[in-house]
Formats: sequence, structure tokens, C-alpha cells
Amino acid sequence: MNVYDFSVIARDGNEVSLADYRDKVLLIVNTATGCGFTPQYDELQNLYDKYKDKGFEILDFPCNQFGEQAPGSDEEIHSFCTVRFGTEFPRFAKIEVNGENAIPLYKWLTAETTFEGFGKSPMALVMNGMAKKMDKDYKNNGNIKWNFTKFLIGRDGNIVERFEPTNMKNLEDKIKEIL
Repeated sequence: MNVYDFSVIARDGNEVSLADYRDKVLLIVNTATGCGFTPQYDELQNLYDKYKDKGFEILDFPCNQFGEQAPGSDEEIHSFCTVRFGTEFPRFAKIEVNGENAIPLYKWLTAETTFEGFGKSPMALVMNGMAKKMDKDYKNNGNIKWNFTKFLIGRDGNIVERFEPTNMKNLEDKIKEIL
């Protein structure tokens, strides 16, 4: 099984096969418009601008599961992101990433990866505390811990690496490496 085995729902309600992205390097991200990490949209758009012509795509999945930080309709979220951050990459319908209502794509992503921690920054310490409040066993499962968790997918459709929201530092190097 790989990412090309899944379909997702577009903002307009139509089903989209991820096989449509075959042979591209993908960055799959669960996002929110009212989160402390929302400014990462600028960094994501910069990555998209740099590498889209080399076969790189970002797939944006708004999610309201963490602090209800993605309120609004799919169109309101899209409008906010395009006006405020100038995003041009594909944005899909709002989803759930954990629990019984998680979409199959995210059930697969979280089953196939492990949580490696938030790092050692001051923000990482804050995130550890928040994650522990939500899930006492958070260090020992692959569940998504917060908004802006990223999954880098190789051209073969397999997961290359998982990046927690506190870790944007090595992301571009890894993208360049697999492009």
C-alpha cells in the first residue's frame, strides 16, 4: 500500500485520487487558520514556489481537531489562505486526522510512522505539555499531535519522513534530496 491507493475529497466535494499525483514528491500537511503555526503557510508557499516545477506538490488538509483552530467552511479557509498568505498549492476539504472519523489516508500515515518528538526548542516544551494533556501516551503512538504535522512522500508513493510542526529546519534539505 502507498499514498496512490487513496482518494480524498476536494474543497468542491469531488473525489480526487492521489494517483493523480503519481511520480511527484508530496508534502501532506494538516493545517489550521488560527494556530500559532499558521505563519508556516509562508514557508510552505516558498517551498512550493521553489520546487513545484521540479515535481513537488503540497497537499493541504485543514483540520479543526486541535483547539478548534480551523473554523469556517472549506471556502472560507481557502479564501483566508490565498488572501493572507498567497497560497497556490492544492487545498482539500476539512478532515479529521485522528480517531474513528479520521480519513483513511491519515489512518495509514499515522499507522506507518512514529512520533519522534517535538525537539528541544522552547516551543517543543510547550507542545509536549499540550500533547500530554490530550493523550497521556502521546510519545508511544503515531497519532497526529497538532496542526502542521507534515509527511514527505517520495515519487514512489511511500512515506520518506514525518515532520512535527516544530520542525521545519530540515524539511527543505530533505525535499531537495529526494527531488
